[in-house]
Amino acid sequence: MNVFTFSGNLGRDAERRYTAGGDSAVSFSVAVKSGFGDKAVTSWIKCNLWGKRGESVMPYLKKGQLVGVSGEFSAREWQDKEGQTKISNEVRVNDVQLLGGRPQEQATETAKPSRPAPARDFYDDAPF
Repeated sequence: MNVFTFSGNLGRDAERRYTAGGDSAVSFSVAVKSGFGDKAVTSWIKCNLWGKRGESVMPYLKKGQLVGVSGEFSAREWQDKEGQTKISNEVRVNDVQLLGGRPQEQATETAKPSRPAPARDFYDDAPF
């Protein structure tokens, strides 16, 4: 069984493409952090979500969004312009969950300033 489950933040907004047969594919990249301090490492995972499920969740897959992803993992080799072999970590997504609220940039634009609740004394609600 090949199931890879991880969480992280989107590096950019999701993109939609169509195959020659007309099927849609939504792709997005997720930054997965591991370790801490000087040994912290960020790995980028390219995710592909096919069909109507991808189309329905695409409007919510914005840069900075915290997501949980589960799917089939593959490491694809490719050649760069200099002819060097590179490896791309990819996941064919079975499930994606929006874990955080809106990305911070959007949340601060729409957030209204709030007033602190007035201080109340414990005895204010006492029946005697």
